[in-house]
Amino acid sequence: MASGRGSNFQALIDAAERGEIPDADLVHLIVNKKDAYALKRAKKHEIDYTIITSHDKSRREFDQSVLKLLKELNIEIVVLAGFMKILTPEFIDTYRNRILNIHPSLLPSFPGAHAHRDAIKYGVKVSGCTAHLVDEGIDSGPIIMQTSVILSDNETEESLADKILKYEHQILPKALQLLCSGKIVVNGRHVKIKSN
Repeated sequence: MASGRGSNFQALIDAAERGEIPDADLVHLIVNKKDAYALKRAKKHEIDYTIITSHDKSRREFDQSVLKLLKELNIEIVVLAGFMKILTPEFIDTYRNRILNIHPSLLPSFPGAHAHRDAIKYGVKVSGCTAHLVDEGIDSGPIIMQTSVILSDNETEESLADKILKYEHQILPKALQLLCSGKIVVNGRHVKIKSN
């Protein structure tokens, strides 16, 4: 699921084409905005897609539409790749521990839509990105993996976003492969990765 340019969606496509996520089939893209660039990526790589607009629906109506489609397609795992909407508890419960998200900070620090701005404003020296499972909170689900970057003295939101994005593109496919291969064991807030 994506809302915008879909660069993390592209990272998943590229990883799949390189054979790095053999246990995952990227079968469908759902976008909530008609002009999302992610649609062009899906078309180019012949991945089926559906536009389900969210501006004209309540959260519950939107989620019900998405859940209906996911059920019809027998979707097992949902990846939020720059999807900028909060999912309802019913959606999360339906796919408990099977919704993967990537967030551009070292959670639990700086959740929400303005992670780069918040990190710079706070004066942190290190930030990064987090692949995590989605729960009912905002960027509060169990953490699968993280990567860190060092902030420079003259860091801007744009430079920090660029610095972190390449690592998002690396860890999201890895986290998806772990999830699809059954190597992730969730115990409360803790994620254990099985070695075999």
